[in-house]
Amino acid sequence: MIMTPRVRSVCCSAALDVFKCLQSAPVVNPSDGNAAPALEGLGPCALVVVLPQLGDFDSAEYAELLAAVGADLEDASIDLRVIGIGNSGAAARFAQFTGLPLEVLRVDPDAALHRALELYAGPGIALPDFVPEKLRPAVGAWVNYMAMCAGIGAPGTLAEILRGYLGDKTAPERLTDDACVRMGPVLITGTRAWKVGPLGADLWWKEESGYQRPVELATVRLRNMVEVLGNFGEYVDDQAHLAQRGGTFLLEDGEVAYEYRDRGVLTYSKTMRRPLSFLEPYIGARARNPLGLGDNGGVK
Repeated sequence: MIMTPRVRSVCCSAALDVFKCLQSAPVVNPSDGNAAPALEGLGPCALVVVLPQLGDFDSAEYAELLAAVGADLEDASIDLRVIGIGNSGAAARFAQFTGLPLEVLRVDPDAALHRALELYAGPGIALPDFVPEKLRPAVGAWVNYMAMCAGIGAPGTLAEILRGYLGDKTAPERLTDDACVRMGPVLITGTRAWKVGPLGADLWWKEESGYQRPVELATVRLRNMVEVLGNFGEYVDDQAHLAQRGGTFLLEDGEVAYEYRDRGVLTYSKTMRRPLSFLEPYIGARARNPLGLGDNGGVK
């Protein structure tokens, strides 16, 4: 087991100063295991993404898009820092799976930064008294997380889950045609065909392109789920923070130029059809279609 040092708590004032919180908050660099301020090494313009657990489905989905625009951010002189709940081992696996460079990653083992930034920690459903004290943190986190998956105290979650299955004519493609996702006997090939054991069929929209086809985004999420659940112990060493959500902060010269705080599951952006569109003033059209797949421009 890779041990990650615990970091001290960060206390921010009632009138929350996001920049000062980030400036003073210690997080762990998974490359060397040392704790340092979250903004250490970043220039005057920085995109700081505070993820939930690295083993959360939101985290992998968001990180894949961020990895795709890494060079564009660099060209725009925007430094990228991605901070997730977990340990150094989780960060290494997360980087390998998502393509996000390990050097931009930091870990917040106890979600101390999330609390300091007053990020949403779930609907706060209380447990009955009979739950043993030592089990309460993990059980409470699971109860609240599953409630959020059902849309309880998690605005936008159910609509986003449905969008993943129904498709979206205003969003770009999300999977290459040759992408294969397997879970047990189930095999999905891009947006073209599915197979369960000896049974299978082509998808009726297999020849369509230029938009996010039905079940396309759901297939991406299935791929992420297979990765996370298959390696859950490596990704999540403390289940007490499962319900914790994240936030996105674009900093310019000590000021917050853009801010988004997530309150649901699979709702890590204000504009989920095109999650990075807030970066369009900085990196242009690439922000609207980070993966560069088929895109009819949002024309229905």
